[in-house]
Amino acid sequence: MDFNVKKLASDAGVFFTRAVQFTEEKLGQAEKTELDAHLENLIARGDCTKNWTEKIFRQTEVLLQPNPIDNTGARIEEFFYEKLDRKIPSRTTNGELLGQYMLDAAKDFGPGTPYGSTLITVGEYQKRLGGAEREFLQTSAISFLTPLRNFLEGDWRTISKERRLLENRRLDLDVCKARLKKAKLAEAKAAAAPDFQETRPRNYVLSASASALWSEEVDKAEHELRVAQTEFDRQAEVTRLLLEGISSTHVNHLRCLHEFVEAQAAYYAQCHKLMQELQKDLSSANGDSIPNAFVINPSTSGMSVCSPHSVTSLPGASSPSRSLVSTNTLEPETLKIEEVKPPATGTRKAKVLYDYHAADTSELSLFSDELITVYTMPGMDPDWLIGERGNEKGKVPVTYLELLS
Repeated sequence: MDFNVKKLASDAGVFFTRAVQFTEEKLGQAEKTELDAHLENLIARGDCTKNWTEKIFRQTEVLLQPNPIDNTGARIEEFFYEKLDRKIPSRTTNGELLGQYMLDAAKDFGPGTPYGSTLITVGEYQKRLGGAEREFLQTSAISFLTPLRNFLEGDWRTISKERRLLENRRLDLDVCKARLKKAKLAEAKAAAAPDFQETRPRNYVLSASASALWSEEVDKAEHELRVAQTEFDRQAEVTRLLLEGISSTHVNHLRCLHEFVEAQAAYYAQCHKLMQELQKDLSSANGDSIPNAFVINPSTSGMSVCSPHSVTSLPGASSPSRSLVSTNTLEPETLKIEEVKPPATGTRKAKVLYDYHAADTSELSLFSDELITVYTMPGMDPDWLIGERGNEKGKVPVTYLELLS
């Protein structure tokens, strides 16, 4: 093994001088070379980009995999697949697993029974929803998460490495400046006129010799300073060019963000379509034999929902599948409280948790701890219910209530 003691000692000496310079700067005992304003702005912009990209990346991972503790083993396996440069196998989603459980349960309960046949119908749709989710996760990982990860693990690591090297070059430059300053002060002191009345001529000779030595030291320090300045300027230029590339990174991440939104819109549109089809299948199979006052029935709802095929495309969308569902929200004036009648079934008692003051005549004021009767109507906002107290009636917010059985 080739063990270079001289190089090791030299590196240790450089590290020590940098540490001393850094400490003296922090204590205000040494001067610090400031970077130019443009480079400082680029560094601040780069740090901001890195911090927010990291937060967005982590939170998107949480959005796509909301239970990281449950997926710890899967993530470790994915990590090894990535390091081995192998394709990560597709996994069964929670929706697909739920659908399979429903289908298995239907076999035991009997596919010919009402419950069994409904489990089969719902299970098949749950598996289709799970498949749509898996496709959305894969698309999002490729089009959005991967570019962000590549920036954090690739470009930013290179930028960080060059910035550390720039900081070392700056410390070396300031060390050379301090060394030159000390050498010039010593040279000036040694070059001062000697005392010719000195009874010991030897001191005069030593003074002249010291002046010559310090003159050589100044020349050496000036040469080292020129070299350090050149290396610092070169490294500052390299760092500046890398940081200016952040602008192209923003453009790339903007395109990836559009693709993520389009994939998300297509996924939600597909889920909405599947759920509408499921509701129709259940309605045609069960009819009105199982009423539920707390479920909005699209067939009788006052809310106009467009068909799954009637969607509004996102700007820049490349295909009709990447689209947003357009809905018409229920106008407040269409709900006339005085014309609302409680349903035959579905009314419940609710305990008021907090006082609430009605904002208009369509709402009902609430008092803490009182009991009222509540129910919903087709087309209502899910955050509101119809509340009755004696002869008084009006809309009440769900968050102010505790529904009782």
